[in-house]
Amino acid sequence: MIKRKILKRSLFLIAAFLLLAASAETFGSEGSIPWDQLSPAEQKTLQPFADRWRDLNPQQQQRLQKGARRWATLTPEQRQQVQKGLKRWKQMTPEQRQRARSSFNRFRNLPPQEQERLRRVQDRYQRLPPERRRQLRERWRNMTPEQRQQFRERRYNMTPEQRREFRERHQNMSTEQRERMRQRSQSQPGRGGSGRR
Repeated sequence: MIKRKILKRSLFLIAAFLLLAASAETFGSEGSIPWDQLSPAEQKTLQPFADRWRDLNPQQQQRLQKGARRWATLTPEQRQQVQKGLKRWKQMTPEQRQRARSSFNRFRNLPPQEQERLRRVQDRYQRLPPERRRQLRERWRNMTPEQRQQFRERRYNMTPEQRREFRERHQNMSTEQRERMRQRSQSQPGRGGSGRR
């Protein structure tokens, strides 16, 4: 529950900064928030925007002010999570940032029950041992776009009961059994493989 709240708040702050970064237009000063009307805590949080505050449109100012207020409610651990996310954001290429924005928008447009399912999947992934997460990332990187799409479709078309059964079977397998299963699925036509290994 706490992890979900951290994730939601982190996503909000990142989204606020993404919206600011994505907007190239600026509007007039009508309805804007003067810098000196921000509280001292808000000014401290929003210090990186101080020099260009007047150039931001009122909607951007309001979003940032709201984000600063939320920032004040975060624990030190939550703030550290957000800062890590912002650091990753700064290191991304423009293409990576665009993909991240697109993913965020797709997620935001999903029905609430699908958003919740994806949060549970992410929670399960985060609880995996680091080595297992590394193996899964490597496996995903080695898939072709077609294999990735087939994987998504198979997983999406499973019922919750089928997903649970699959997870249980998979968790009870040894590493060697998982590898053999992966190789079989890649070598079978129509199962995401190229027919060669």
